[in-house]
Amino acid sequence: MRAAFVSLITCIFIAAQSPAAPPKPPDSVGVKRDVNYAGDANPAHLLDLYLPKKPSDEPHPLIVFIHGGGWQESDKNSIVGLLYVLIQDGAFVGASINYRLSGEAKWPAQIYDCKGALRWLRAHAKEYNFDPEKVGLIGISAGGHLVSLLGTSGGVAELEGTVGGNAEQSSRAQCVINLCGVADMLTIKAQGTILDPEKPNAPFFKLFGGPLSEHVKEATAASPSTYITADDPPFLHVHGTKDPLVPIAQSLEFSAALKKKGVSSTMITGKDGGHVFVAPEMLTMMRLFMEKHLLGTQADVHDIEVQVK
Repeated sequence: MRAAFVSLITCIFIAAQSPAAPPKPPDSVGVKRDVNYAGDANPAHLLDLYLPKKPSDEPHPLIVFIHGGGWQESDKNSIVGLLYVLIQDGAFVGASINYRLSGEAKWPAQIYDCKGALRWLRAHAKEYNFDPEKVGLIGISAGGHLVSLLGTSGGVAELEGTVGGNAEQSSRAQCVINLCGVADMLTIKAQGTILDPEKPNAPFFKLFGGPLSEHVKEATAASPSTYITADDPPFLHVHGTKDPLVPIAQSLEFSAALKKKGVSSTMITGKDGGHVFVAPEMLTMMRLFMEKHLLGTQADVHDIEVQVK
């Protein structure tokens, strides 16, 4: 895991310096890049598949990564090293997806795209040898918000959209890792974010096309906490105590609300951590979480606090 951690830091550095350049995947993994999941020519509708090089008679579970960037920037190559740590030993198939950013399309285009990508993936599960009944999600920041919403909105017709078709396929997930994503759009300002949802330069303003106060209906519909039900998948939240963009109260309150409905929810708290951080113990617990819920192991997944340096 220590070697994986060093590799992850390298991948993050490369992605930060040159977001358009895909970081090299682990040697055990092959890549099929720029697959269009919507049947159009839009680069926002591309995904990359990370396939184990070692042949297997049994289908692998799938882990899907969704990037951050305030819904307004970045792409499927950004910080994809988080996915690499989880899939490097060949136990999982991986995917990283693009979605339309707020400069191109306002909400709910982003969740429509994510659900369309999941439906496409399930429709092609046999082709790429993964198990459509074992799909885990991991997302960071805006991606954390999107995977959380995917986790709680299974079966919510108004968020499904028609991107890519495959309406017969499910867009549900079997487990979710949320890294510092927004859970409730309507409470984040009072919790101390430095992002003012009323100002034009704020990601929320750009996502909804105006001040949050004028888009309460849309913001409520975009909040993962709106849809919590007892049949939601298990969640693992990763959040820093000093996150200035998405206060940790978002994850703490979301986790508590999930538990109240009887949903398994675990916290990795980054003491003194900002909006994005990594720590070896965090990566280990993330992997155990995926093993438990996608491979059926008896992994000990529990709340932990890690010191962020």
